[in-house]
Amino acid sequence: MFQITKRDELPTWQGVLIRIGSILAGVLLASFIIAILGFDPVKTFAALIGGSFGSSSALINTVTIAIPLAITALGLAIAFRMKFWNIGGEGQIIMGCVFATFVSHNMPASTPGVVLILLMGVAGFLGGAIWALIPGLFRVYLRTNETLFTLMMNYIALCIVQYLHFVLWRDPAAKGFPKIKAIQEQAHLPMLFGVHIGFIVAIVLGVLVFLLIRKTKLGFEIRVVGESAPTANYAGINVRQVMLTGVILSGGIVGLAGMVKLAGAVYTLSPSITGNAGFTAIVIAWLSNLSAPIMLVVSVLIAALEQGSQVIQIKLNVPSAVAAVIQGLILMSALGGEFFLRYRIVRRKREQSKSQKGDA
Repeated sequence: MFQITKRDELPTWQGVLIRIGSILAGVLLASFIIAILGFDPVKTFAALIGGSFGSSSALINTVTIAIPLAITALGLAIAFRMKFWNIGGEGQIIMGCVFATFVSHNMPASTPGVVLILLMGVAGFLGGAIWALIPGLFRVYLRTNETLFTLMMNYIALCIVQYLHFVLWRDPAAKGFPKIKAIQEQAHLPMLFGVHIGFIVAIVLGVLVFLLIRKTKLGFEIRVVGESAPTANYAGINVRQVMLTGVILSGGIVGLAGMVKLAGAVYTLSPSITGNAGFTAIVIAWLSNLSAPIMLVVSVLIAALEQGSQVIQIKLNVPSAVAAVIQGLILMSALGGEFFLRYRIVRRKREQSKSQKGDA
């Protein structure tokens, strides 16, 4: 007879070994699947790593993919700290892009680039914050389930952008093709070392989120509310105010991620603009144990996995489904490692089992 019990805090070196072992287990499982399907695992993983870090262009692509993932994960982590399960990253990214696009389309062409980018950033933050605040208000005042609420808000946001794409903001100059006009050229984020400066935004936000959670009164209150809302109430913390403030910050940062992706990489609002970053960022946040500095590193690793998967499809003719299986196995193994960091499986003694049956 086995049972799952909460594990005592492990030494750092043991935690590192469990994480490395779980990732290696995922690689071995993926290698097994690759071999069964008739591909060479060594060549496949060599191409995956080379496609992610093997050249300057590969590294640039990896970092570009990582930027919105990192910013989104930082935003979601604030809500997760309060045990507000914000699964609405996709919708908040979309609404950040919608608000930023609206600003770009309605500002004069003579607007300086710096001013336009700042206004779009504020608009993106506002769009994501509003989209997160709606389920936040329902959770705080009506006790609704925020997991389902934020998830459904994703689909509402997608329907809105589809309506804009096909009807309201459809570009007449696209010759009948459904397309939204691109943002103004001066709204494009400047480049630095071949990558748009969104990576600086991600690093700065990582530092700010770390300081917010660890060094400020609001961060302390967020952590207390996450540990126990009744305890927070007993300590005189305004739980409603703290939760709504945290939700606004969470959604706003995620909306800012959408604006950064829009102005730094894609330049045009479309229904597929998120690239599933809102869902991938949830995995990143939990793999990082909600630690802001670690999220930046994990985002690059996840982006490398995504970039490398695209490369092996082209170089080795590996089907996209197989590439998705490789990503999935490695990520699931990594998440499995997080489970064993927190819990352990122990065997119950027979005598204990019998005594419990006798008492029943």
